[in-house]
Amino acid sequence: MRVLLVGAGGVGTAITRIAARRPFFEAMVVADYDPERAKSAVAAVGDDHRFVAEHVDAGDEAAVAGLLARHRCDMLLNATDPRFVMPLFRAARAAGTGYLDMAMSLSRPHPERPYEECGVKLGDEQFALAGEWEKAGALALVGMGVEPGLSDVFARYAADELFDEIEEIGVRDGADLTVEGYGFAPSFSIWTTIEECLNPPVVYEAGRGWFTTEPFSEPEVFDFPEGIGEIECVNVEHEEVLLVPRWIDARRVTFKYGLGREFIDTLRTLHRLGLDRTAPVTVPGPDGPVAVSPRDVVAACLPDPATLGERMHGRTCAGTWVRGTRGGAPREVYLYHVVDNQWSMAEYGCQAVVWQTAVNPVVALELVAAGVWTGAGVLGPEAFPARPFLDLLTEYGSPWGMREQ
Repeated sequence: MRVLLVGAGGVGTAITRIAARRPFFEAMVVADYDPERAKSAVAAVGDDHRFVAEHVDAGDEAAVAGLLARHRCDMLLNATDPRFVMPLFRAARAAGTGYLDMAMSLSRPHPERPYEECGVKLGDEQFALAGEWEKAGALALVGMGVEPGLSDVFARYAADELFDEIEEIGVRDGADLTVEGYGFAPSFSIWTTIEECLNPPVVYEAGRGWFTTEPFSEPEVFDFPEGIGEIECVNVEHEEVLLVPRWIDARRVTFKYGLGREFIDTLRTLHRLGLDRTAPVTVPGPDGPVAVSPRDVVAACLPDPATLGERMHGRTCAGTWVRGTRGGAPREVYLYHVVDNQWSMAEYGCQAVVWQTAVNPVVALELVAAGVWTGAGVLGPEAFPARPFLDLLTEYGSPWGMREQ
């Protein structure tokens, strides 16, 4: 397999370090808008000649397609933020290669009833083109990070091996991570965090379909494993709610994130001030007026999450809670994956959140390369057998767990 990795930020760099330990691919081209960042990601894997650095603008479909052709790539692995999903998705289709991402095409709220009805849902633009991919016999594996991604694999595993009927599938994410020296320092891209936390959350119910609620709605306290403990979780817009019902029969699907009160208050303040907006505003500059995106300014003012590992302490947990019946008896389980920042820094030099996100697309690529995961069209992780993925994740040195509730 020959792979074009677009995006050499924290997650992209972690992908190179994880992939360098595996023999399943022939070449990985690491491309970024900032050529120095691409070179740095390649340099981090030493003298592994399978890796080469390139410059590319992720929004330039022709340039990306040309790069795929020039390096004879089989797959495009998208490690950019969601703004670039559609250009990269279309570039891969134009070049005739496969495609894998960790976040799906962006949503747009309903213009009149944003907190009751869905407008354009996450992934709608990609699924609208599913017929083209299927007709070409090409695979677009979407939402294959940790959440979405591993959380969806857990849902598939529960449906196949643990339950006869499923009442609810609820992804629950929490952490006890702290960052020394910062009052506010998100452990993941603030651009993406603002997008998913301030958009109307989506819930799925059988018979009703997909609908929306107010941001941070339906708070609940969830007890996370391995000593993380109880954290208040709230509804957040996330791809699992849009993916799981397409392949798994469940009466209700939700996603709740353990953000913490201070984090929620900060996001609400950004929203009140209009600093979450992506549309440019005009501000004075030394050479005249300059158009800038308020959200990009917020991101520029905060530390790069990839650089926080040495200051970070604690663990992050991604998991899927499932409630239903087995053999006529009620059952409730939490399938989860915990990464300790001390371990990920010592083992890979990557902070826990970006490492946990990065390991899953690498595992998926290996399964595709081996012919274990096959298919055509626009497919989520739920469309594939879960057991091979979970076994290979354990082989990578990062086992998963299950707790009976």
